[in-house]
Amino acid sequence: MSADHVPTLDQMREFFAREFSQNPVLIDEVTTDHVVVRMEVDHQHLRPGQTVMGPVMMALADTAAYTALLARGISYAPAVTSSLHITFLARPKADQDLLAIGHLLKLGKKLAVIDVRVQPADRAELVAHATVTYSIP
Repeated sequence: MSADHVPTLDQMREFFAREFSQNPVLIDEVTTDHVVVRMEVDHQHLRPGQTVMGPVMMALADTAAYTALLARGISYAPAVTSSLHITFLARPKADQDLLAIGHLLKLGKKLAVIDVRVQPADRAELVAHATVTYSIP
């Protein structure tokens, strides 16, 4: 892939399988406008009270943000998270997959800012909202 190459969904999935095989997040949709990533929730993602752990939702949000940046061009692959602010809005149920929808808000020379909304896969009720900033080398 060239530096300006905007990856297809299949190319993005291949990239994540190769570079982040330890990341269980699935990529459902990629456009230059937004991305949708999915976490198949199971017992390892739960805390007492049968709800999804905060760090799991943070990882999901960060993956959505990184995917949204890569959707603008694979040349952004060396970028790293410089900040992640998340607000937990509701307790997600243990028996539902979670989606994170990422929108690139600003792409500058050194920083990218991405808005991420986390919700159950079967409805549009937000369980978390994150603003993620990536440092671009």
